[in-house]
Amino acid sequence: MNYIRNFCIIAHIDHGKSTLADRLLEFTNTISIKEKKNQLLDSMDLERERGITIKSHPIQMEYEYNEKKYILNLIDTPGHVDFSYEVSRSISACEGALLIIDATQSIQSQTISNLYLALSKDLTIIPIINKIDLPNSNIELVKNDIIELLGCNKDDIICTSAKKGIGIKNILDSIISRIPAPKGDIKLPLQAIIFDSIYNTFRGVQTYFRIKNGTLKTGQKIKFMSTNNVYNVEEIGIFKLKNIKKKRLNAGNVGYLIAGIKNPSEVKVGDTLTEVKNPAKKPIGGFKEVKPMLFAGIYPRENEKYKELRIAIAKLHLNDSSLSFTPETSYALGTGFRCGFLGMLHMEIMKERLEREYNIDVITTLPNVHYNAYLKNSSKNPLLINNPYDLPDKNKLEKIEEPYIKAYIITMAKYIGGIMQLCIEKRGVIKNQSYITNNRVELIFELPLSEIIFDFYDKLKTISKGYASFDYTHLEYRKSDMVKIDILINGKIVDALSTLVHIKKAFSIGKKICNNLSKIIPKQQFEIPIQAAIGKKIISRETIRSLRKNVISKCYGGDVTRKRKLLEKQKKGKKKMRTIGFVDIPQYAFISILKLKN
Repeated sequence: MNYIRNFCIIAHIDHGKSTLADRLLEFTNTISIKEKKNQLLDSMDLERERGITIKSHPIQMEYEYNEKKYILNLIDTPGHVDFSYEVSRSISACEGALLIIDATQSIQSQTISNLYLALSKDLTIIPIINKIDLPNSNIELVKNDIIELLGCNKDDIICTSAKKGIGIKNILDSIISRIPAPKGDIKLPLQAIIFDSIYNTFRGVQTYFRIKNGTLKTGQKIKFMSTNNVYNVEEIGIFKLKNIKKKRLNAGNVGYLIAGIKNPSEVKVGDTLTEVKNPAKKPIGGFKEVKPMLFAGIYPRENEKYKELRIAIAKLHLNDSSLSFTPETSYALGTGFRCGFLGMLHMEIMKERLEREYNIDVITTLPNVHYNAYLKNSSKNPLLINNPYDLPDKNKLEKIEEPYIKAYIITMAKYIGGIMQLCIEKRGVIKNQSYITNNRVELIFELPLSEIIFDFYDKLKTISKGYASFDYTHLEYRKSDMVKIDILINGKIVDALSTLVHIKKAFSIGKKICNNLSKIIPKQQFEIPIQAAIGKKIISRETIRSLRKNVISKCYGGDVTRKRKLLEKQKKGKKKMRTIGFVDIPQYAFISILKLKN
């Protein structure tokens, strides 16, 4: 174990984590010239297209230092706030972290958030200033910011350009000299924490683990401590670009395990592996289970693909345990699932993965956060509402609570006014304002989560011209005046379009939805009313006029009563069609509604 180093890379989004990982792999000769490409550890097309890391990616390198060979286990991590859970999982398997800070942008919100995650696990932090080759870099200013944040010495900070390969040797030497070797005892019973897993179509569930104590061997009987399920180890190995099989892995190592597990739900991230004959007395603690805060319905465009969708979501859940799902039925969309996400980007990524990786076209309903609804003359236990259609009638409700967050915004001083106005419009309350440097300010707001999930981040970037970073933590549930808006099309409620909003915004949002749907839904042979209602009160209405055939075109003259008879007959026919007619809502109507809370 003295020659093993387990570390991760943490930073704000787009500060150069993936590029630095590429240079480390090249410098240690882990990859050949043929295998060289940008964002090497980002295996998904989505990651390459968007230029972000979505999943944690472990890989092992070998490096010689002072004439001794060391094993370096690297786990590349995402930077976006929606994927902070991936970061926490990576941190649980490491003793050290490289903290990357952009020389042109300095410290950002997610930089601080990820740093606190690492410090809470007692990880050794190596501060690195990246992109020093850029003409607008300000190295001395960023160094001072880091010293103020970490309390480190100036000599502890490494300056590098991952793109040009400057300072890579210094980073590798620091990993070995400054990050401690893993602690553990080979003689103790097996204890290994699961930090990730994927599904292999031919081999079943492939589990990623870090061994704390003991030894893991092929042929060994193991069990998961949370479920007590017993399996036989078929294959273990280490992470390179292609997984390499091993017969034995000792304490301190990071690796993968295949044990013929066919059901993805049997593997839980954060669980502890142990052996059956000589089990560990207690599991490895300190692993926090994440709770999704954004909920939306996901339905197949073709109802016959429901079973395929269920299998696909189960496999994605294995790969991303922050995704939750339960079956639900909608009058408009048929059978599907109510899924829980960490944020809007998380939802978009999962939707695209379903369509790309599993070839299933899906529809997502209007996202909502999780509410607590308290009934009159009932117990103190609230009803958990993540589907607006399930909200009880207003006369049965005592109160509704919505989740609040503490938002951390770091920006330049000249943008404070616009950002404060945006947060106040979103029902925010400022709690603190402090200057990190002479020109950089941290604003702390308390905001309802429902106000930030749609367009808040985009508007923040627009107001600050890209010079603001945003991060948040969950606070608590607070009483709020929330109402449910039902959308009626031709007099029938479309449950998939129902949404919960604050009473002050109900009229404007109801009007937007009606107006938008009136442009999307095609004309029929009869008039279609589109209404937004709170309970039995209609707050907005739009009407789609009927297609009108000119039934009097064949009348070239004669008595006017003949024309009136034809028009009256047409009128009666349209009235009958309206009572029995069915309005087919286009699939893209549900997608377009996502943009209405701007």
